[in-house]
Amino acid sequence: MSKLDAFRQERSQMNEKILDLDHLGVKRFFNLDTNTYRDGELDGRTKELLGLVASAVLRCNDCIDYHLEQCAKTGWTKAEIVDAMNVALVVGGSIVIPHFRHAIATLDLLEEEGTLKTS
Repeated sequence: MSKLDAFRQERSQMNEKILDLDHLGVKRFFNLDTNTYRDGELDGRTKELLGLVASAVLRCNDCIDYHLEQCAKTGWTKAEIVDAMNVALVVGGSIVIPHFRHAIATLDLLEEEGTLKTS
C-alpha cells in the first residue's frame, strides 16, 4: 500500500468515525466544507487550487494531500499546481518549504498512479 493509499484509507475511516458521533455542529461543518468546493461564482476546480494554496500556507500536510488529489482529479497539470504552490511559498514564506517538499512527493505518487496530468 502506498503512502497515499494509506492516507486515503485513514482519512475515510476517521471521517466515518467522526460523522458517527452524530453531532449536529460537526455534521454542519462537514456539509459546509463539502458545499464550499461546489461550482459557484468560481468553479469547483479553481476552488480546489485555492484550497491547496491555503492548506500550504496553513502548513497542513493532510489538507495538502487531499487538495492535490482533488486538483489532479479536476484536471490541473503538475506545472499549474507547482505554479500555485509558488504563490503559497511567496505568501507563507520559507516555513512553507517543508510542506512544498511534501507536496512534491505526493505529486510524484499521483503521477505514478496516472492520476496527474504532466502537461
